[in-house]
Amino acid sequence: NQKIEDALISRGIVSAEYFYNILSKYLGVELINLANIKIDDEILNRLSPELARQKRVVIFRKENDGTLDIAMEDPSDLKSVEFLEKHLKARIKPFLVKPSDLEAGYAIYNKHLIENFKKVIEENINRSLQIQEKKIEKIATEMPIIAIVDNFISYAISLGASDAHIEVLEDEVLIRFRIDGILHEIIKIPKDVQASILARIKLLSNLKIDEHYKPQDGRFRYSLGDDAIDIRVSIMPTLYGEKIEMRFLSGTQKPLALSEIGMFDEMSNIVKESIKKSYGMILVCGPTGSGKTTTLYSLLNMINKPEVNIVTIEDPIEYHIKYVNQTQINTVAGVTFSSALRSFLRQDPNVIMVGEIRDDETAEIGVHAALTGHLLLSSLHTNDASTAIPRLLDMKIPPFLIAAVLNLVIAQRLVRKICFNCIQSYEPSKEIIDALKKQKEEMNILGEFKPPKILFKGQGCPACNLTGYKGRIGIFEILDIDNDIRAIINDSNFSLNNLAEKAREKGVISMFEDGIKKAELGQTTIEEVLRVIRE
Repeated sequence: NQKIEDALISRGIVSAEYFYNILSKYLGVELINLANIKIDDEILNRLSPELARQKRVVIFRKENDGTLDIAMEDPSDLKSVEFLEKHLKARIKPFLVKPSDLEAGYAIYNKHLIENFKKVIEENINRSLQIQEKKIEKIATEMPIIAIVDNFISYAISLGASDAHIEVLEDEVLIRFRIDGILHEIIKIPKDVQASILARIKLLSNLKIDEHYKPQDGRFRYSLGDDAIDIRVSIMPTLYGEKIEMRFLSGTQKPLALSEIGMFDEMSNIVKESIKKSYGMILVCGPTGSGKTTTLYSLLNMINKPEVNIVTIEDPIEYHIKYVNQTQINTVAGVTFSSALRSFLRQDPNVIMVGEIRDDETAEIGVHAALTGHLLLSSLHTNDASTAIPRLLDMKIPPFLIAAVLNLVIAQRLVRKICFNCIQSYEPSKEIIDALKKQKEEMNILGEFKPPKILFKGQGCPACNLTGYKGRIGIFEILDIDNDIRAIINDSNFSLNNLAEKAREKGVISMFEDGIKKAELGQTTIEEVLRVIRE
């Protein structure tokens, strides 16, 4: 279910740069980076944002003879080339572009999106207020309300939002989007249209329109160009009305290589060695929203081979992976993490992925599965790698079993990446150096502190909606469970301090140190590292 380039890059066989340079030479077309090119709005807008996204292209330049230079994800797609020439009534010259670089072109469309979005919303709100005398079920199917909800969703997706919140206040409705982990206020609308919007979303999600006092959960699929977006909906009664939360899950999203999620070679080599083992347990730790599922999918993608039977139990299924048997939690039907895990053991699996170890029963079955010849991948809510062990002890897993089955613990957080269109360097102030020293002391990190000489930040530009950030990357801590660590876990006088000290002796790099390294390389800001470490 993956393109050849996605498979090669996500499994770490080749880097993205190497692959696209080879492809450029093979196709005989120039490889272009849109982030380094100033694109004129008039040229860009010769193609609508919807059509540009559908065809995966961006017009970036007009030559003296009238030829249009177009960045294409697939310049060998002759049908698209022919279509674009007819549609634009001009000769076109295709260029190869990496999918990630296309986003720099799409970001320019976003400048006009805000104005258009607010204008469309205001127009449709005024129209919807004129039909308020009809029944709410009827209003939910009328064009103004359909247009409002469609615009909310398409705007959220175009901004790369992971969640949309529609919150009822005392006298208005607040719309907020979570972009790169941070909530942003988008618009406030009159409370008069809230009931109609709520009814529309309930209708799409197959929920009860006349139920206003109980929480409801549903989902629906939204099409945007060629992409299908699964939208999870949660309705919760609050003081002033029902609050709507929508989570956007792209069905076309692909597993990423360890390097793409931000793992340096030293760490990824440890991970690659661990997943070669035929049994045992690998845990990914961190709070909600720290990218644990993405990391688990990256590991699954590396293991996924014809000779390996992989089964997963997830809540929800976020990415679809070919040849992997994926099952979704369904509490109504009695499908829970623990019950599914029991059934999986009768499915002759080599690898089992459990989305999350939430209770003692799931932990116990998982440990026994790992002990009986299966490789088990799962996630756990702990602050760092070392505290995964006391968390398992709290779940009544005996120390000798933890020592026997645990192969690797990965702890992680997500930090926002600096926008490369507006990145700039600066010398860190004394306040920043002091804050880093204090954080190091609070975390009991031993060793000499070497303050960074140069740091980076984003100025803010249209490509990043003036935030200075675009996208996210992981910061990691990896605890490889070797014989020395097993001995400490199995010790009757187990101490978390002893475990942490031994980990430091063995050269384990903390998330804080990994974050500082990424800040020095210009991948993120020091403020982001401190923000997520202190959460």
